[in-house]
Amino acid sequence: MQPEVHCARITTDEGKFDICYSAHGVCRLEFPHGGRAANPGVLEPLPAGVRQWHAMATVALRQMVAGVPDPLLPPLDLSSGTSFQQSVWKGLLRIPWGQVRSYAEVAREIGSPRAARAVGMACGANPIPVFVPCHRVVAAGHKLGGFSGGLHWKTRLLASERVLLTV
Repeated sequence: MQPEVHCARITTDEGKFDICYSAHGVCRLEFPHGGRAANPGVLEPLPAGVRQWHAMATVALRQMVAGVPDPLLPPLDLSSGTSFQQSVWKGLLRIPWGQVRSYAEVAREIGSPRAARAVGMACGANPIPVFVPCHRVVAAGHKLGGFSGGLHWKTRLLASERVLLTV
């Protein structure tokens, strides 16, 4: 039996994001326009317990795309990944607003110094971009690198944090 997931939409100045919640918190966030195909399933009225998380997620997402540092996040459910992916995603949560780390730096910080490429793969598999800030991870030499939501989103999110990089 599949775990129960509830999906909704958050409208920001940058477009409509689709978001899904498990019993443990936000489990998926989809960018508007391009990047991953937004397909949150059936949008339905949210149960009472999830509505509070959705209110928090709405405020936090709007603040993040507008460049407000360190908003209060709802609970995040990172259980969909492997233990390595989860360690990467938790490491990404420790990158401060307005700063970036290279894939190699993240690999060292999580105790896997030879796993820069695997860190990149984990960033690409991040189910909750923006809240789990994979946009703050860049290629060697502080080059932009790739991004699952598209480079225009990575550039936009980093610019909202006042970080400017070369392509």
